[in-house]
Amino acid sequence: MKKSIKDAVLSHQKVAEAINDDVIENISSIIEQIINVLKRDGTIFWCGNGGSAAQANHLSAEMVGGMFKEKNEPLKSICLNVDTSFITAWSNDDSFNSIFTRQIQSLCSKNDIVIMLSTSGNSENLILAADYCNQNNVTVVSFTGKDGGKLVSLSDYNIHIKSDCTQRIQEMHILIGHIICAEVENYFK
Repeated sequence: MKKSIKDAVLSHQKVAEAINDDVIENISSIIEQIINVLKRDGTIFWCGNGGSAAQANHLSAEMVGGMFKEKNEPLKSICLNVDTSFITAWSNDDSFNSIFTRQIQSLCSKNDIVIMLSTSGNSENLILAADYCNQNNVTVVSFTGKDGGKLVSLSDYNIHIKSDCTQRIQEMHILIGHIICAEVENYFK
């Protein structure tokens, strides 16, 4: 057991060390875009499936609640995968593939940004939502892993974690998400 624990820690460390200057540049660009959206009274929307849905919810909550002890003004942030009544009704009556597109149609404008988390980059509901955003001038940020999937080409900005291990990808996504939330919050202090 101790060996497998150590192997997991070393695997995490190896993936973290692969975050190079290009990824850091993308993170910086995303922070600037989020700040610009919030300065013009736009909203940050988040979405994902499974573990990525939990991370989207977590990061959206960080923006509203704040990460630091100082009580800053809340930042406008909404997680689209938490509305269980809508998701279950729409999936039952229409399609699970359009749950995010439908909410984006209802809530988003070109002043907003949608951040999509997907370890594979191939979740059909995220791909359809990104396509809708592209057609309606809504900025798309994606956090992906593995080979990046179809979502990469539909994103204005992408954070791609080059790993095939879902756990390591998600660990890097939450690390990068925390960095983004902290930098945005610091800007608005």
